[in-house]
Amino acid sequence: MVELDKIYTRGGDRGETSLGSGDRVAKHDLRVAAYGTVDETNAAIGLARLHTADDTETDAMLARIQNDLFDLGADLCTPEGDARAARRSEGALRIVPKQVDRLEQEIDTLNDSLEPLKSFILPGGTPAAAHLHMARTVARRAERLMTELAARETVNEAAMKYINRLSDHLFVLGRHLNGRGAADVLWTPGANRD
Repeated sequence: MVELDKIYTRGGDRGETSLGSGDRVAKHDLRVAAYGTVDETNAAIGLARLHTADDTETDAMLARIQNDLFDLGADLCTPEGDARAARRSEGALRIVPKQVDRLEQEIDTLNDSLEPLKSFILPGGTPAAAHLHMARTVARRAERLMTELAARETVNEAAMKYINRLSDHLFVLGRHLNGRGAADVLWTPGANRD
C-alpha cells in the first residue's frame, strides 16, 4: 500500500521525475507523457461519475476502471525488465489479461442493448455521456502515446490492449447512458456546406 505523508518533495523542481525503477527522467519523457495522459483519462472519468451516482451499476463499473487506470499508470511507470522491481517479491504491477477480458465482457453486454449505428455520433447527449466522450478522446491520446513508446521500448501487451478496449468501452457506455442511444446526436455529413 502507498503511504504519502508529504505531498511535495522538491525532487521535480528541475524538470525531472522518478520512474518506478528509481531512474530519473525528464518530465516531458514519452513514458511520463503516456502515464500522465492515463491519469488525465482517470480524471475525466471522475467527472463523468458526478453524473452516475444514481446508477449504481454504471458507477461501480467506472470505479473499477478508475482503479485499473492507476494499475495502468503503475505499469507504465515501471519499464519492462526493470531489475529493481524484479528483486521485490511482488515484482512490478502490470495490467493482466483478465482486466482486458472484463472490459470486453462489459462492452458486449452494453452493446447488446443498443441499436446498430447508422452514422457516426457527435460527442454529447446527457452530461454523463458527454464526459465519457471526453474521457474516450483522452484515452485515445494515451493510446497514441503508448504505441509511440512501444515502438521504442517494450510495453506490456495487456496494457496496450486495455487502453484500446477502454476507449471502446467508454464510447459504448456513453451511448448506453444516452437512453440506450436514443439521445445520441448523429453526424450529418456536409450538413452545413450550403
